[in-house]
Amino acid sequence: MNLPVLSLIALLVAILISCFTRMNAGLLSIAFAFVIGVLLKGMKLSEVIGGFPSSLFLTLIGVTLLFAQAQTNGTLDKVAQRAIHLARGNAGLIPIIFFVLALIVSGIGPGNIAAVALLAPVAMAVAGRAGISAFLMAIMICNGASGGALSPFAPGGIIANDLMGKAGMSNAAWPNFYNTLLAQTVVAFAGYFTLGGLKLFRRKPNGFLAEEMKHQTEPFDRRQKLTLAVIAALVLSVVAFKIDVTIGAFVGAAILTLTRSADEETAVKEIPWNTVLMVCGVTVLVAMMEKTGGMDLFTSMLAKLASQQTVTGVIAFVTGLVSVYSSSTGVVLPTFLPTIPGLIEKLGGGDALAIAYSINVGSHLVDVSPLSTLGALCIANAAESENRTRLFHKMLGWGLSMAVVGAVVCFVFFGLLR
Repeated sequence: MNLPVLSLIALLVAILISCFTRMNAGLLSIAFAFVIGVLLKGMKLSEVIGGFPSSLFLTLIGVTLLFAQAQTNGTLDKVAQRAIHLARGNAGLIPIIFFVLALIVSGIGPGNIAAVALLAPVAMAVAGRAGISAFLMAIMICNGASGGALSPFAPGGIIANDLMGKAGMSNAAWPNFYNTLLAQTVVAFAGYFTLGGLKLFRRKPNGFLAEEMKHQTEPFDRRQKLTLAVIAALVLSVVAFKIDVTIGAFVGAAILTLTRSADEETAVKEIPWNTVLMVCGVTVLVAMMEKTGGMDLFTSMLAKLASQQTVTGVIAFVTGLVSVYSSSTGVVLPTFLPTIPGLIEKLGGGDALAIAYSINVGSHLVDVSPLSTLGALCIANAAESENRTRLFHKMLGWGLSMAVVGAVVCFVFFGLLR
């Protein structure tokens, strides 16, 4: 078997294993890269290691460390408590508030997985006590978090922008964010109001909500106020003064550590190392595939599925379908974004940014699926009174349908109307 075919099989095996087992696709990808690159192709070890995205690695560590500190010192928990009080007993407003909160928390730095991990225990418990559908709450939390997932400050946005930059698409950070935000918002609110959200607005507060309105929220302490100030300064410095987000995040994390506003050791343990390994590992394998000819073979296969006119819809459907069972950020983006230049060449032309936007939107629209991390977190934290089997089926049906919705949306907006 020739090396291009073998390296492509290695990538597909890594993706499939990540879909149906708990094994980290990044760990497997690095092993495959060394075996194929060094033992079979005769590459130097330094050549394979050269595919490791060191800049991306540092950015992910800096940003996730800062927000792990904000989580472990209780800052983000108190923000969530205040959000519940904003509803003033109106059950219909609560899922909307959690959508906005998930969007903000995800977008300013932690990313969609961290945002749902933080908010799902609170949101799903509140849904159970307030008589709100767990399915509706899951839609709003997951789509809100995914709406902020490609923010220039979030891990997903950092990964997408880094990969797109290497593929020749620079200065797309904010359009990446806006496109994903718009798609997630429209889908979330359409689903929410169609599937029962309007009825919640007409309902009187039950006992739980009436009691919550009487409780006073605890004030932020000194450590938490400083944490909020550091996060605000990071956002301002990146947006207004164009400070590199990696530098800003590490400086912010150092300030919180030196002032003893957060426990550094505890925060380091909260960094999503599994996702970091997954992204970096798959990137190493893809870089090796480019040298063996496997990436060229992969783009040829994708080109056979589409034309210049249909590529945005097809790529959104394919990435959405893979993402239903796998990680959007850790597997789909590192696998598909690098294929864009080759795919355009095989098709005889095309809009690189339109294809990239379709990959980003299509892969993230399906993340309510219970087979994805976001959906699984919501099911795991559902109230004891909730029928979790029924909830699983509803969320899986929603996730699969979003692969089709994403394909149509991307075909129309990034294809026909672009």
